[in-house]
Amino acid sequence: MHRIVRIASSLYALAVYAFIFLPVVVLVLFSLQATSFPIPPFTGPSLRWYDAVLSDTRLTSALVNSLLVASISSLAAVALGFLSAWGFARFVLPGSGLLRGLITLPLTVSYLIIGMGLLVLFNWVGVPKSLLAAGIGHVVINLPLCFAIIYSQMGDHQINIERAARDLGAPEWKVLLLITVPVMAPAIFAGFFLSMTFSWDEFVISFLLTRFDTTLPVEIWNLLRSGLNPKTNAVGSLVFAVSIVLVVLFELTLLRRRRA
Repeated sequence: MHRIVRIASSLYALAVYAFIFLPVVVLVLFSLQATSFPIPPFTGPSLRWYDAVLSDTRLTSALVNSLLVASISSLAAVALGFLSAWGFARFVLPGSGLLRGLITLPLTVSYLIIGMGLLVLFNWVGVPKSLLAAGIGHVVINLPLCFAIIYSQMGDHQINIERAARDLGAPEWKVLLLITVPVMAPAIFAGFFLSMTFSWDEFVISFLLTRFDTTLPVEIWNLLRSGLNPKTNAVGSLVFAVSIVLVVLFELTLLRRRRA
């Protein structure tokens, strides 16, 4: 009986992983298709479509835009999230519970609603559609995540270290930069890499808030409007590869935190 349960559990786990990863495997497989149509039979392997992607100036420009928006917006989100978490953890603020709830509220709101709200706000204040507007949108959706990760790791042992530094004459800014930030480095890096992952893949806000200079997910959508081809598969595979790298870095950061 125990053996039957173990076999059934293994088959169920295999089915779940196949359901999740089979579309990705098909995407990567047909990005190596030698012919112009991503349909069976498979005629590869060939790197011609990756070469086509890397030689397409519009796609490479969108790739650079995505990296810039993801990295800069993630830096801004993690900096603001850290300062917010530090303020709530170290000072007694009136209505702090309500304020913490308001900071994390965007985690429960659809990105479509956030993007539409930002679009109306930017039109009202005169901010044009641009990569800057998209970057601000990415900060809005990633800041609550960074705040939640960093705030959850701020404990009493850090308070004692900070108090000892103040007793030795360190000013508050030195305590923050030389004590709190290094101690919280694993949580800060985890928030940054996770924000990079979400920003890199984000489509809705980028689509609503950009016009001429777009990010890679928006360019992929433009390609898909003309139908499937191995070139779109190659672009999707590159996006997936970058996402995997960011997730691995995030997991390594968490592993380092647990060992510490």
